[in-house]
Amino acid sequence: MANASAKRIAGKNETTVKNLRLGLLVPTVLSLLLRLLFRRGSLPPSKSSLILYLGTFFPAFFLSKYLIQIGTTRRDPTTGTLISYGEDLNQPGLTEWAFDVLYITWACQIGSGAFGDWFWWLYTVIPLYAIYKLWVSVISPFVLGRGSTSQTDSDSKSISEENGTSKRQEKLRKRSEKGDPRVRAQVRK
Repeated sequence: MANASAKRIAGKNETTVKNLRLGLLVPTVLSLLLRLLFRRGSLPPSKSSLILYLGTFFPAFFLSKYLIQIGTTRRDPTTGTLISYGEDLNQPGLTEWAFDVLYITWACQIGSGAFGDWFWWLYTVIPLYAIYKLWVSVISPFVLGRGSTSQTDSDSKSISEENGTSKRQEKLRKRSEKGDPRVRAQVRK
C-alpha cells in the first residue's frame, strides 16, 4: 500500500520536474518570439526591460532548480527500481508558494513579450499576497487577539448566551422543531 503511494508521488514528481525544466526555457523563447511578432519596435529590448527580466529570471531559476532538486526521483540504474521518490511537490506550504512565484514570473515574461513592459506590474501580486498572509496569520491575531476569528461565531455566541443555552442545546432544539426522530422530547418536572 505504501509502495503504491510512493510510486504515485514519484510519477507526479517526474512529470512536474519535466515541466519545470521546460519552464526554464519556454517562457524565454515565447517572450522573444512574441516580441518579434507583435512588438518589433521593442527589439532589442531596453535596459529597463532587461533589468526586469533578469531581476525576475534569477529567483525563478533558483526556485525551479530547488524544486527540481527536491522532487527528483532516484531509481536503481540496473533494475529501474524506485529508491527514493523525493519530496512531494504537491504539498502545501513553501513548495506551493514557490510554484506560485514561478507561474507569475513565467506569465510576466510571456506577457511582457506580447503586451509590453507594463505587464510586469502583475509581479506586485507576490509581495501583496505575502503582506496579506503576514497580516492574517501573524499581525492580526497578535494585535486584535484571538477572539476576533469571525463575526458569525461571535453572533452565535451572543445569541446562545442571551438564551442561556449552549450550541449543542440550540442544535437539539432546532432538530426537535423539525421533528427529527433522533431527538426525544424530555419533559422537565
